[in-house]
Amino acid sequence: MLPTMTGTSSRPGIPRPPDVLVIGAGIIGAACAYYCTSAGLRVTVVERGAIGGGTTGACEGNILVSDKETGPELDLALLSSRLWREIRDDLGAAAVEYHAKGGVVVAGSDATAAGLRRLTAQQRAAGVEAVDVGPDELAELEPNLTREVAGGAHYPQDAQVQPVLAAAHLLRHARARGATVHTGVNVTGFLRDRQGAVTGVRTDSATLPALPARWVVNAAGTWAGRLADLAGAPVPVLPRKGFILVTEPLPRVVRHKVYTAEYVANVASDDAGLETSVVVEGTRAGTVLIGASRERVGFDRTVALPVLRKLADQAIGLFPFLSDVALLRGYLGFRPYCPDHLPVIGPDPRTPGLVHACGHEGAGIGLAPATGHLVAQLLTDRAPDLPLTPFRPQRFAEAAA
Repeated sequence: MLPTMTGTSSRPGIPRPPDVLVIGAGIIGAACAYYCTSAGLRVTVVERGAIGGGTTGACEGNILVSDKETGPELDLALLSSRLWREIRDDLGAAAVEYHAKGGVVVAGSDATAAGLRRLTAQQRAAGVEAVDVGPDELAELEPNLTREVAGGAHYPQDAQVQPVLAAAHLLRHARARGATVHTGVNVTGFLRDRQGAVTGVRTDSATLPALPARWVVNAAGTWAGRLADLAGAPVPVLPRKGFILVTEPLPRVVRHKVYTAEYVANVASDDAGLETSVVVEGTRAGTVLIGASRERVGFDRTVALPVLRKLADQAIGLFPFLSDVALLRGYLGFRPYCPDHLPVIGPDPRTPGLVHACGHEGAGIGLAPATGHLVAQLLTDRAPDLPLTPFRPQRFAEAAA
């Protein structure tokens, strides 16, 4: 059962303005609230819909290091993987359905296997646990996997949570430390001082038309680009559509998150057109999740049956037994895409008072704790655990200049 959230403060009288106002109650906004309240900051969260009702509620909940090449995003993922384990210990594994299932990447040809071995060698040098495996070892890891494989890799650090539960429990803990959460409140503009710095937000709520704060954190997911435009500090965060299929409940037939090596290339692709690469994983409930597709079509929610058929066919190629398994449903979501595939994290020098925490695309669940942790460090004048230069909000404007 999800923790209950309300929009009222238990403090008598008129409360002081918060230090931090977080826009968005998905996993990124929830992590920002969790870490900022842990650091002693007063926090208010505003959400236009329901908690976890956007991208967070339309994804698998993956915490991955396996799909990331060496560089800033992998560094962020390794930090976040450690922080997720700390959250598991703090909130309880059952509360967020934390599952250290591990990942298996499959290569279908000798050439792909050789490329995967080069990637794992680079990842190991960066601190990733990556074990190269041959066809026989793949069969031991995944007995139901097709035997038409050339090799692969095993990633013990990969894990999974139930994303909406995780967001709700992070917010519950933040609220226990004094945070206030307002749902059904849409941000329509920004408050500013005489120098033009952001000092809060305007909303469409009759009871909360203006919410002042020392800092405003843009954690609005796929809508973060529109909010940034509204603040006069544009960042190119766009929706990238993807489908997931869900099978009937089964015994434990898929043990890890399993995907083909082509998935890494598709994640890093800039192509706006449709791309699919097979991803298959089991859940604690027994269902099997099948993905993944990616295309930039705005917020078009049309269900494309040819895409669903292609995903199903690719999954059967990886796990032949799925040809006899019934599908319960399919669903779609929008990932907050940035052109350089790096999130936007940190204060925006173009608009003082505005802090971004957005643009994580399909890695938001995994990267959320590190993002919230780094934001809290910045807002309490502590040195961040990672250099934030690669994630700086103004980098796109600098590149265009």
